[in-house]
Amino acid sequence: MSYEKELAAAKKAVSLAARLSQEVQKTLLQSQVWKKSDRSPVTAADYGSQAVVSLVLERELQPDKLSLVAEEETGDLRKKGSELFLEGITTLVKDTLASEESYTGSPLSTDDVLNAIDCGKSEGGSSGSHWVLDPIDGTRGFVRGEQYAVGLALLVEGKVVLGVMACPNLPLASAICVTDNSSQEDIGCLFFATTGSGTYVQSLKGNSLPQKVRVSSNENLDEAKFLESYHKPIPIHGTIAKKLGIKALPVRLDSQAKYAALSRGDAEIYLRFTLNGYRECIWDHAAGSIITTEAGGVVCDATGKSLDFSKGKYLAHKTGIIVTTKKLKPWILKAVRESIEEENLYF
Repeated sequence: MSYEKELAAAKKAVSLAARLSQEVQKTLLQSQVWKKSDRSPVTAADYGSQAVVSLVLERELQPDKLSLVAEEETGDLRKKGSELFLEGITTLVKDTLASEESYTGSPLSTDDVLNAIDCGKSEGGSSGSHWVLDPIDGTRGFVRGEQYAVGLALLVEGKVVLGVMACPNLPLASAICVTDNSSQEDIGCLFFATTGSGTYVQSLKGNSLPQKVRVSSNENLDEAKFLESYHKPIPIHGTIAKKLGIKALPVRLDSQAKYAALSRGDAEIYLRFTLNGYRECIWDHAAGSIITTEAGGVVCDATGKSLDFSKGKYLAHKTGIIVTTKKLKPWILKAVRESIEEENLYF
């Protein structure tokens, strides 16, 4: 099945959400970073991005009912004392949509924005079609002015069939070799993939044709590059890297930008092992997984099984996530298994 219409709508939605996020990041102050009920950081860009994507998908696809599984909800925005913050988000969404000629003149109230955000309350599942969104993945990186992503995917009968990811601060050339001389014209990527059609990247500014990308062809572990987050290091990552004989220090990137970087060959390995009890949300991996696999890569759990996105908001997987190339997968699975057994770890 072709997903041309859905892909066009998703690219438009994600590009506009990225535009909104860039405006926020230019002027963001630490005082403008809120704490959600779970103490995780959130900004106007998180809410505004989710509203924009929801509104654009509704307008472009006109579904009977939009099913969107997304990270943000409006509970905190509806509390007393949040009126000014909500007004600011509404203005951001209005201005962003008005920058697109086909959307000019469309009225938008704070209630419209709240309702658009709340479209993200779907639970997903194994039947029907569901959009999956992380409006700002890597909020901590976003707040620091560094890497973050807007990730949108489409699930059909529990399978990811389409993914679009904007990485506004990722260089078009390589995430590994950024220099002070890098032109701002070369910063900002839009990755996209549909099942069976490969993965492509183009400038987020829209001033370049899409280019097909592939994962690295490197087969030498001692030359492999390892991607990690800026979060507190998980000890098993170092143990696995040592077993593999990887000499280089890890390249640190926030967000699903790591999936994007690996999909075009910037690195060969990304491991994500979390502390016991942590449940992975599908929006943190859906777009990145298809972007990587359609580029020839592998995304699996520590037993080698593909990730299962059909169980609702949370992934059904065992013991960590491995993102790599097909050539390196057997060696990494072996090192992971040995590391888990030696350290008697349970995740």
